[in-house]
Amino acid sequence: MTSIPNTLPIRRALLSVSDKTGIVDLGKALASHGVELVSTGGTATALRAAGLTVRDVSELTSFPEMMDGRVKTLHPMVHGGLLAVRDDAGHAASMAEHKIGAIDLVIVNLYPFEATVAKGADRDTVIENIDIGGPSMVRSAAKNHAYVAIVTDPADYALVSGGTTTLEDRKTLAAKAFATTAAYDSAIATWFGTVDQAEEFPATLPITLKRGDSLRYGENPHQSAAFYTATGSVRGIGQARQLQGKALSYNNLNDADAALELIAEFRDAEPSVVIVKHANPCGVATGATLAEAYAAAFACDTVSAFGGIIAVNRTLDAETARAITGIFTEVVVAPDADEEAIALFAAKKNLRLLLTGALPDPARLGLTAKSIAGGWLVQGRDNGTPGELKVVTKRQPTPQELLDCRFAWTVAKHTKSNAIVYAKDGSTAGIGAGQMNRLESARIAAWKAKDAAEKAGWSTPRTIGSAVASDAFFPFADGLLAAVEAGATAVIQPGGSIRDADVIAAADEAGLAMVFTGMRHFRH
Repeated sequence: MTSIPNTLPIRRALLSVSDKTGIVDLGKALASHGVELVSTGGTATALRAAGLTVRDVSELTSFPEMMDGRVKTLHPMVHGGLLAVRDDAGHAASMAEHKIGAIDLVIVNLYPFEATVAKGADRDTVIENIDIGGPSMVRSAAKNHAYVAIVTDPADYALVSGGTTTLEDRKTLAAKAFATTAAYDSAIATWFGTVDQAEEFPATLPITLKRGDSLRYGENPHQSAAFYTATGSVRGIGQARQLQGKALSYNNLNDADAALELIAEFRDAEPSVVIVKHANPCGVATGATLAEAYAAAFACDTVSAFGGIIAVNRTLDAETARAITGIFTEVVVAPDADEEAIALFAAKKNLRLLLTGALPDPARLGLTAKSIAGGWLVQGRDNGTPGELKVVTKRQPTPQELLDCRFAWTVAKHTKSNAIVYAKDGSTAGIGAGQMNRLESARIAAWKAKDAAEKAGWSTPRTIGSAVASDAFFPFADGLLAAVEAGATAVIQPGGSIRDADVIAAADEAGLAMVFTGMRHFRH
């Protein structure tokens, strides 16, 4: 092959699209530059209806469309015209011998497979919406991008509407085209594996992500980063509407997601507020109003709340917004916000407000993935909730203690392990996260509760009379005894340790009520 030409004229274009957006205008633009239009089915009909002269693919191939349109472009007259290397003498001879004309531009978008699945179509309809000829043309044109331009997205029509193409544009379009077919095949393979064959972990797991924003840097300034959105119907931080403030950073997005996942646990509860710092909750509370819940959550750890991420489960109101603006806050996540709240935030140019609409379902299915050297760890989402709690102590918990146990357990589920969470009357009292042993987490949580009481001027910390949750079992009684020392009166934990009997005995001796969930919530 000689040097690849830069600017090339478009003499013949093949147009075959499922999404007709902009196709008529493009056809008119190409025709005005003397481009011969070749098309199929509905695309040809749309172009002719606009008064354009269009040649049928069947005329090009001397073969009719058949089998309900399954076979129309899968022919040497099409693929020879796409794949031929124009300056290769052997290729040129083959084209001349078989009367194969060159095709310089292909405009294709594929059958709406994912949209068909999303509509709940039956299996036969889903199968019929697997495009075969389209991806084949896309790949042929993209491979031969030295001479052929391939457009798979109506947003790129302007690159070819002038009747010529540049090498740089053809390379860009080819890369996008291969990504398009890869994503398309990924969606089909995923449907066959996880839906049609009902495999939770298929032998091959294709993952398709679409780049959204390029980020300033990653967790640290020396790390590059970008944000990719996943396909599917679940809405989250990636689909939220940002009303104000500078672009979100890697850490902002990570923390905002942690806050959203936790507040989603309270989406059907009374007004609730979550404050997150470094992907861990530092204050969570419910109340009669959002403002009341925010005050209780903030009081849990006023130091960590500075520069934190806040999420709420109701439309953000002015009273709550006014309280939030009392300290520096990085991001606020809410289903919606009223006009007065939005106006109050507008005065804080560095505060980002994200509106998510409906909160995600915490019980939804799905997979989470983490890269490690040489592979990926993939698991089902931690969407488990305990059913009936098993009381294992002599003393039964009171109704309020049970409520506080479940509240603390929900927060512990979203706290890095080893996690200890004290809660009382619908708000966290102290949180210990990410320690290498459970005893230290219990001590840190209790110390933070004392510190909060001193700052608030309370006579006693809120751990007095609280419930304490442990995300995994107490391997020894020492962690539980630290909770007793902090003033907890009820405990919720998974159970399952070989020393459960010792821990239960210690709880009985201290007069605690303790329940087992039979489920742990490690979060690393």
